[in-house]
Amino acid sequence: MIYLQLFATFFKIGLFNFGGGYAMISFLQNEVVYKQAWLSTAQFTDIVAISQVTPGPVGINLATYTGYTASGSMLGALIATVAVCLPSFILLILAGKFLFATRTAYAPAWRILRLVVVGLIASAALTLCTPENFVDYKSVLLCAAAFLAVWKYKRGPIEVLVLSAVFGLLLY
Repeated sequence: MIYLQLFATFFKIGLFNFGGGYAMISFLQNEVVYKQAWLSTAQFTDIVAISQVTPGPVGINLATYTGYTASGSMLGALIATVAVCLPSFILLILAGKFLFATRTAYAPAWRILRLVVVGLIASAALTLCTPENFVDYKSVLLCAAAFLAVWKYKRGPIEVLVLSAVFGLLLY
């Protein structure tokens, strides 16, 4: 039964999500933490962190780790991974020729969708700002420093992630 639930949940997330893995975070948290209760908020936060440092697309890594954690098996991980990718695969095959032929007619819609994706990514960042993730002043300072490094000093995400991990280990 868990495998069918995993497939249905991740297929729905893959079907209605637009904007990649980071945009998927808030949808995924709503489904697997609040609706299905497969993971706690702390577990979900750990899975997001692991997905970001593991090679590969973040959204697919999230699905794989969540499927494994929810089911306790590699089959669950495989089902969640395939289910989250399947809608995109089907839609690209069905709509590929049509979108290519009419790409200039829909340019304004693509600009609007880009704005929506920015909002989804911001929503994902805000959903991770919980008391469970900011346990003391050191965690708040570490988050603020990482934000400033990316925003003001234009540091790359990998550099900031590695430095955050080093400082996190030193502080904790």
